[in-house]
Amino acid sequence: MSKMIRWMVIIVVILTLWASLALGQEAKAPTLDAAKKQAIVDEIASLLNKEYIFADTAKKMEETLRARLKNGDFDRLDAAPAFAQAVSSTLSMVSKDGHIGFAFNPALAEDIRRLMGQSEEEAKRVRERQLLESRRNNFGFRKVERLAGNVGYVDFRGFASPDEAGATAVAAMNFLAYCDAVIVDLRQNGGGDPAQIQLISSYFFPEPVHLNDLYARATDTTENYWTLPYVPGPRAAGADLYILTSARTFSGAEEFTYNMKNLKRATVIGETTGGGAHPTGTRIVQTDFVLRVPFARAINPVSKTNWEGTGVTPDIAVPAAEAFDRAYALAVEKLAAKATDPQIKAEYDWILMGEKAKKDPVRLDAKTLQAYAGVYGERKVTFETGALFYQRTGPKYRLIPMTATLFALDGLDYFRVEFTVKDGKTVELVGIYDNGERDRSPRTK
Repeated sequence: MSKMIRWMVIIVVILTLWASLALGQEAKAPTLDAAKKQAIVDEIASLLNKEYIFADTAKKMEETLRARLKNGDFDRLDAAPAFAQAVSSTLSMVSKDGHIGFAFNPALAEDIRRLMGQSEEEAKRVRERQLLESRRNNFGFRKVERLAGNVGYVDFRGFASPDEAGATAVAAMNFLAYCDAVIVDLRQNGGGDPAQIQLISSYFFPEPVHLNDLYARATDTTENYWTLPYVPGPRAAGADLYILTSARTFSGAEEFTYNMKNLKRATVIGETTGGGAHPTGTRIVQTDFVLRVPFARAINPVSKTNWEGTGVTPDIAVPAAEAFDRAYALAVEKLAAKATDPQIKAEYDWILMGEKAKKDPVRLDAKTLQAYAGVYGERKVTFETGALFYQRTGPKYRLIPMTATLFALDGLDYFRVEFTVKDGKTVELVGIYDNGERDRSPRTK
């Protein structure tokens, strides 16, 4: 794990603590004299000029803060929280950066000191607790499955470090390796370790590909991320790839999406993502204040920029709740268009008919449904509590209308029934199987 990645892991913990900014601090806040305000501005300027990702913007923030201090704009703001808020607003106004912030928060400052001052033994215990929790959460992997039509699906909620989660990620990717299409669900993924992004991305390319760069201003260093030359097990390099996004898709999950979109490897479906491309650190200023400052930025090798502030725009914009259905239907449609085997094509047509019925549900009145109730040889159809039920020699299944005459069976995916109507009378029930086979049962009662 590189130094930059280790630092980013620490930052995640600190950013979690940042959520408590200024809460409960007002009552015990000290007053600030001119010398203290000057010292605060001096330290902020030093940190920004050293670490903020854009040197020219850091200089503008410094100049604006010093000018406001000199002009007396902060003279009446002697309470620490009020002064901090004014400084924070100034930084945001100049930088137009939603990540930057400044606050009076002694509790957070103390938490950071304690975190950074941990002994090796204390740090080990924290890591062990975090690892245990991550294992119980399966490192964020919620679901991996093969859907009808040989379409793979994986839902995971974070890119955990491959040092611990690599085997889980490999197992998921190996499961999907022979799918003809793969849907990667990042709608609830907030990001994580760039090395895990690199590992998972590698399964979707046959040859090495330049994914992303991460530039750190303080060290003036750039880390390059390419797909890995070797991954355990087969790759899904030939599978059509679809990525689901929401407004909650953030940081590393955005990087994965942005990389794949710019490399034209995936179709992105859902909502514009959150817009966080700058890793952010928190620094203590004058003992009791904290400065949140972006210290690195992603640089995509194709676009030469990133998704900071704008998010990743989907190729197909739909509400997040509708993204899966849209992606699955699109995946099957594309596979159906390429299919040459009649049986495989029939399978795709079967799926698409079901997806269409799900999207545009059919409603039939009681009179129409009652006309289908009857006995068809070994098959029996009954009308109960406003719905039709089908039974042969086993359990009873509720019939769900797909068209005026075609019905799916709730809980039985491979079989459907269609009623034949002649001269206003139902004369036959046709059993239809997902492989295209049909059997007919004339109405006997």
